[in-house]
Amino acid sequence: MSSPEVSPESTASGLELPAYGRPDDVGPTAASERPGSFPFTRGIHEGMYRNRPWTMRQLAGFGRATDTNARYRALLAAGATGVNGVFDYPSLRAFDSDHPLARSDVGRGGVAVDVRDDFDDLFAEIPLDKVSVSLVSSQPIGAVAHLAMFVQAAQRRGIPKAALSGTSQNDFLMETAITIAPQALPPVGSFQLECDLIEYAITELPRWNPVSISGYNYREAGADAVLESALTLTHAQAVTHELIRRGHAPEAFLSRISFFLNAHSDFFEEIAKFRAARRAWAKWVRDDLGVVHEPSQRFRFHVQTSGVSNTARHAHVNIARSMTQGLSAVLGGTQSLHINGFDEAVSIPSEHAAMTALRSQYVLLHETGVAKSADPLGGSYLVEHLTDVMEERVQDVVAQIDAMGGVVPATERGWVHAELSRLSFEAQKAIDDEEQLIVGVNTMNDGADVPVEIFRLPTDTLAKQSARLAEVRSRRDTQAAASAVEEVGQAAVAKVNVMPAVERAVEQDATLGELGAVLRTSLGLWDFPLW
Repeated sequence: MSSPEVSPESTASGLELPAYGRPDDVGPTAASERPGSFPFTRGIHEGMYRNRPWTMRQLAGFGRATDTNARYRALLAAGATGVNGVFDYPSLRAFDSDHPLARSDVGRGGVAVDVRDDFDDLFAEIPLDKVSVSLVSSQPIGAVAHLAMFVQAAQRRGIPKAALSGTSQNDFLMETAITIAPQALPPVGSFQLECDLIEYAITELPRWNPVSISGYNYREAGADAVLESALTLTHAQAVTHELIRRGHAPEAFLSRISFFLNAHSDFFEEIAKFRAARRAWAKWVRDDLGVVHEPSQRFRFHVQTSGVSNTARHAHVNIARSMTQGLSAVLGGTQSLHINGFDEAVSIPSEHAAMTALRSQYVLLHETGVAKSADPLGGSYLVEHLTDVMEERVQDVVAQIDAMGGVVPATERGWVHAELSRLSFEAQKAIDDEEQLIVGVNTMNDGADVPVEIFRLPTDTLAKQSARLAEVRSRRDTQAAASAVEEVGQAAVAKVNVMPAVERAVEQDATLGELGAVLRTSLGLWDFPLW
């Protein structure tokens, strides 16, 4: 009697799935791979979470610095083990809160910051020499000033640079391909600032990760798992080549490059993606660069669960969605994790939603047993097969980008934008055509919904930020501030690292918007290739 035919299936990114895993689906090297050893497919440390749990770094940011500081401290008191701070759109783009283009967005998508005094308030009562801080300063034009203000806030409390640990996101693609409105630097200019910040941190901040290459946001903008990984890898390769060109030995900085990935809903594909990225990076560092220093080969990454997968209808189901995605990140060997609040499809997370998400991480750690053995799915026929296929597909796209001259030229010509748009359209069409079922969207969406309480933002953020800006402008030495800002522009034009000049400008109470304006004038604005 013949077996019934099994219909073909594939992952969300189009990787063909076998009907069931078999021993011959597993590559020849899988049996010999070990956690903590090259090529690190199974994890960057031998003991993984037995020795040290992943960092629980819940994202927070809204209103003024004092509002967000209260949320930071509440999360830390409840068991968060790191700070993960997101800034509002004007702050990311380096506009002052009182700028006409900024006024409607102040304090809405993150915390509003304009001057170094805001960083004093943002991190008040947080021991910056003991708690690691992730500055989600995604666009280099804002990241350079944010880091200088953060460092000076610490120094004003007597905490030296050498004691500060954490990460700047600092990703030129965030400025030129993901969040490009209302203005963006050209890709070359934005990439220049990104590498300036990295170069500064190599020598000045020994415990700081000066870039977190944001595959997460590429995914949220439409990429599938393959493109997310390929853009992440080619971006890191471009940074590496540029820093070598500037005279730095790769062993001096590769261990400081970090990555930020998305945990989406295709469970086994996501686990395979994390494993394949580790292996592909390690191979490139050793085989292409010739670097045998093992810390330089380790692909260290943070994961956030997928925001675009969350639904506004039946929003409490997002708890299950995000928990499953968080589990894939842990099974995939992440170094730190943010689980989304269940209400993020409708508002900034309420404190209740944020605490529920944090406690979900502790359920993973304490109740599931997943932290007791490194890479518990290693050897799975299906996971090993998907890891191999994912790596192969990713390398094909990396080669395509390399043929264009790398990720910066690929961005300049609009290829990155076109791919994000194409894949985003295809994903949405699959939902519209009910080929991809989403609970609460195109299936299981009848019945009464349980309303989610909307988190209400403070209403006085713009007024108070404007008042602070006015006070700082009135008390400072106006000529000294203007001269220091002008030096930033001169450094950018001369292609001299801007960070020392930015530090001097911040010391003179230059505002974030003034620094952004001089960089836009000096480096120019970009005419986007698709509009």
